Amino acid sequence: MLAVGQAYAAEKLTIATVNNGDMVRMQTLTDDFKAKNPDIDLEWVTLEENVLRQKVTTDIATKGGQFDVLTIGTYEVPIWAKKGWLVPLDHLGADYDTADLLPPIRDGLSLDGKLYAAPFYGESSMVMYRKDLFEKAGLTMPDSPTWDFIAEAAKKITDKPGEVYGICLRGKAGWGENMAFLTAMSNSFGARWFDEQWKPQFDQPEWKDTLSFYVNLMKEAGPPGASSNGFNENLALFNSGKCGMWIDATVAASFVTNPKDSKVADKVGFALAPNKGLGKNANWLWAWSLAVPAGSKKTEAAEKFIAWATSKGYLDLVASKEGWANVPPGTRASLYANPEYQKAAPFAKMTLDSINSADPTHPTVKPVPYTGVQFVAIPEFQGLGTTVGQLFSAALAGKSTVDEALASAQQVTTREMTKAGYIK
Repeated sequence: MLAVGQAYAAEKLTIATVNNGDMVRMQTLTDDFKAKNPDIDLEWVTLEENVLRQKVTTDIATKGGQFDVLTIGTYEVPIWAKKGWLVPLDHLGADYDTADLLPPIRDGLSLDGKLYAAPFYGESSMVMYRKDLFEKAGLTMPDSPTWDFIAEAAKKITDKPGEVYGICLRGKAGWGENMAFLTAMSNSFGARWFDEQWKPQFDQPEWKDTLSFYVNLMKEAGPPGASSNGFNENLALFNSGKCGMWIDATVAASFVTNPKDSKVADKVGFALAPNKGLGKNANWLWAWSLAVPAGSKKTEAAEKFIAWATSKGYLDLVASKEGWANVPPGTRASLYANPEYQKAAPFAKMTLDSINSADPTHPTVKPVPYTGVQFVAIPEFQGLGTTVGQLFSAALAGKSTVDEALASAQQVTTREMTKAGYIK
């Protein structure tokens, strides 16, 4: 029994999150959560993506218990759940409606039918393009373009003296930077990281086709210095009017169509990520999600917070403050059925179609032993993806040939996979 005048000590949740726009906005809206849960206090640790990954991985592997809620990606969830590092989210509340979560997003965050992380926002990738430049060149963008069409169009709309480049693509090295793009692209070319015996496939013609096509296209129709451009650099180029096309995350759509951010806001069209006619589009699948580490002693309060931040009610809250176009996209079917959202977000249908066309369980044309679309869901992939990303970035920069980059990628990947015991 509390004595008269004795303060009730609130339970404090420590939340590790990434410094992107949607997450920063969430922190400004937590008065709503506090009003509903006065007995829970929130402490934020906001970090840049690479630092966040490092800190969270170290803490969870040692069961350090430093955080009660983690912001993690689709790559980590199944790996960490399998190791027993995450708590299954069984108590999100009666009105949470797990069935409303988009199936490809929900499945990527589940293991054996149990949800281990709740998606805060989801994304695939798509083509964003300048309708005015297409019109001027007498081109019509198909809903589902081929790579050959993209290459022809990019060359036609490039005006190097006028500093307009037909296409902007990621070149900056990193497993979540250029390799997210190139792995998804390679899937559409019929390539794969590993065959069914975990033997690396960089010595196969499909990878040579992918990397040659990419390097040649960027030389002919890309901006200078492309090997150091990642998501943010290309977003800045596109918004300043210097890119005719940009193939990247669907989450960029609200930025490129926002007149506050973009010089070309009223001129942007959308299409599915390209294909080679082999049955796979070059689109990826990702969600930034909230999870509870097994080291936390506050799982009940943590689940309450996660339920609030990833609920339908949270989308309504953001819409009431910021407008429907700015709600976190890509997680719930009900959002895409909402006429107000459809009206406010011209990119809504293409985002949903892109997410639905990604299949993490069958990411490639030929069979593979792994899941994951723009990544391979094994612990070794972070290191491998970054090393291979550096080799491919160097090929784009002209510091090595495509053949040299592929031979090195084959060699280093074979060595690491043998060392890790995948290759017998």
